[in-house]
Amino acid sequence: MQDLKISKRKPSYPVTAKLHDYLTIYDRNTKIPIFYDDLLRFQGSVVVYDKEDNDTLWIRVYYNEFEREEIDSSLKKVYTILHSDGNENILPFLNVDAIDYCTFGNSKPFRVKIRNILNDNFTYFYIKTTDASRIYGLELEHMLSPYNLNFLVYKNTLIEEHIAGIPGDEFIKNMLPKCSKSEKAQIAKEFVKFNERCMIRLLGDMRSYNYVIVPTHDFDHVVYKIRAIDFDQQCYEGKFNIYRPQFFKENLEMVELVSKSIQKLSIDQYKTEERSILVKRLKSFAGRIEKLLDCMMDDDISNEENINLLKTTIFDYTHDVNFKRSKNMGEILKYALEFLTRNYENVKLENLRWSKED
Repeated sequence: MQDLKISKRKPSYPVTAKLHDYLTIYDRNTKIPIFYDDLLRFQGSVVVYDKEDNDTLWIRVYYNEFEREEIDSSLKKVYTILHSDGNENILPFLNVDAIDYCTFGNSKPFRVKIRNILNDNFTYFYIKTTDASRIYGLELEHMLSPYNLNFLVYKNTLIEEHIAGIPGDEFIKNMLPKCSKSEKAQIAKEFVKFNERCMIRLLGDMRSYNYVIVPTHDFDHVVYKIRAIDFDQQCYEGKFNIYRPQFFKENLEMVELVSKSIQKLSIDQYKTEERSILVKRLKSFAGRIEKLLDCMMDDDISNEENINLLKTTIFDYTHDVNFKRSKNMGEILKYALEFLTRNYENVKLENLRWSKED
């Protein structure tokens, strides 16, 4: 499988006044007591290793004594804003166990571990620099995927809640070979649906380390779901296949699993199911998605070369002239969702048009 090339460094796009107003309406824009830049003032760091002594590409940072007290207090307040609408009654029971920094990737996030000292339960949240395309990705995931997302934006700082799950690359390497035949068939089905969802909403770069596998124990079996955890490549790249996880070499084992476990007719069925449920989600969030797309169509979140390449490729798939006339990524996504609604409200398998194989 030939590897797809991703832009080495996608630029960060500022939040426009229109997007700022949108975020305010839906309680995403909230004043917080600390900024991303404040966390960059660390005095030193140590490498974080996993249980097998492999470098995780995260470093644990530490601050001087006077700054650490202020930073810890601010981070605990951020936790209360994110999870309990700013209720500070729980502050005495919170402790900042660790602050980790990742130098790998576009967003260079900080990962904060917060522990409840009464019962030792802990959770994480992430602090990143604000990027409009990432915010659009988070909002679209919240509305068009089966999962809700919690995040906050304030000036140049983005706070994201942690998405729990087993990293896709780790699952493929260590857990997938141990799964039963029926479990593998179910995982294959979920990958087909995940692939379809990413393609339609134009979420790119879903390599195995950019999504997690979430196992849920039912009364007689384990149900596996796939969730995206990285939204940097929302509506940016020009190559259409970058929005299709099946074309990344890191997902080759998942693609082979699909071909071994599911027949072509069932694959078409699962694609149809995912497209149909996406239409239902679009209707549920109709007003909110319309406002978000309105922001995107007035925004600059990619370059002209990528826009022209992507709209031409999608036109070749759909023969919908609206794509050819699109002037930006917001319009391309708008027409993609309109195409989906027109064609998959009452769908028949033989009428599938986006199932064309490359």
